[in-house]
Amino acid sequence: MGNVNKSMMEATRRNQEFMLETQRVQLERQIHMQNEMREKMMSLQIARSRELLYWFGTFYAVAAIGMVTGFRRTRKPGTLVPLLPLTFVLAYQADLAYGSKINRIKMEAENIIMFEHDLLSLPMGVPTPASIDEARERQEETKRLNKALHQHRSGYY
Repeated sequence: MGNVNKSMMEATRRNQEFMLETQRVQLERQIHMQNEMREKMMSLQIARSRELLYWFGTFYAVAAIGMVTGFRRTRKPGTLVPLLPLTFVLAYQADLAYGSKINRIKMEAENIIMFEHDLLSLPMGVPTPASIDEARERQEETKRLNKALHQHRSGYY
């Protein structure tokens, strides 16, 4: 009887170790998956910024040529005034698409995490399983009430 008990204890211990290892591997896979998704989203954002730069750069070139031509004809400096804000927007977009703006944004995000962490807290705290269950139950109740109201209005009982 002692050998059976001892072998059951050993099997239970091995099973627990196996379960812990499985959970660890699953957690690592989730972390890697989330990081890969984050990287894909970031690459999409950078690609979007670059595409916008191409379009805006073309607009800027056409507008600048038109403004310079207008200035040459009228000799009014007011025709060149829109170039100033357009130049700032173009420079910002170029810095975002090909410059070091992304790195500066990441550094600022790290500073916020390290020194201004209170800004990152969620309103009413982190959701708990109980609060999620309550919200789910409220949603089901609302759905049930709306269905009953719809049936009542349409004449079905």
